[in-house]
Amino acid sequence: ALSTIGSTAAFDRAPQSRARGITLDLGFSCLCTELPPHLGPEPGLLQLTLVDCPGHASLIRTIIGGAQIIDLMMLVIDITKGMQTQSAECLVIGQIACQKMVVVLNKIDLLPEGKRQTAIDKMVKKMHKTLENTKFHGCPIVSVAAKPGGPEAPETMTPIGVSELIEVLKSEAYIPTRDPSGSFLMAIDHCFSIKGQGTVMTGTILSGSVNIGDNVEIPALKDGKHI
Repeated sequence: ALSTIGSTAAFDRAPQSRARGITLDLGFSCLCTELPPHLGPEPGLLQLTLVDCPGHASLIRTIIGGAQIIDLMMLVIDITKGMQTQSAECLVIGQIACQKMVVVLNKIDLLPEGKRQTAIDKMVKKMHKTLENTKFHGCPIVSVAAKPGGPEAPETMTPIGVSELIEVLKSEAYIPTRDPSGSFLMAIDHCFSIKGQGTVMTGTILSGSVNIGDNVEIPALKDGKHI
């Protein structure tokens, strides 16, 4: 519902992921919107790269891999269930790896319309209480229905609250500080093969820089490569 541009890894291709409607691998896409005034006086576009991380504890290595490259975290909560064990685990990782967070209460369309706002207000209060002793206390909380009616609903169904979420993301956006000095460190987030070229790895540079002619090491493989 948020993405305006998808990448080669925008959607989880695992059959189990599609069948169960869950995330098993990192997914990448982006949102392009108007540049907010606090990021620049000139009109322009703000591009937010969206990294979809799984929430289940058994996929903790994948979650941590995604958290390392994230500047702002969106903690998505099923409003009909509230905080789950995996939500708390993601929150702990977020406290270590992220500076800002926005809580997204999803699936509000499943709440009875007459009691919807009361239920939302109750959950917002509960979330603020949960977060009061964390670095994210007082963070924005937005209620949405990204896919009203569920996966089987027609594409013509309009998402609820997504435009409000985009405005919150714009207000929370900031230009992160990157350190071009020091050792080159790149977090690999995606790997795929191109016929005739071999294996291609993409990722985010966390520190340092790299140039043609440099040698790099892949610690997990205990292997070095020449650029």
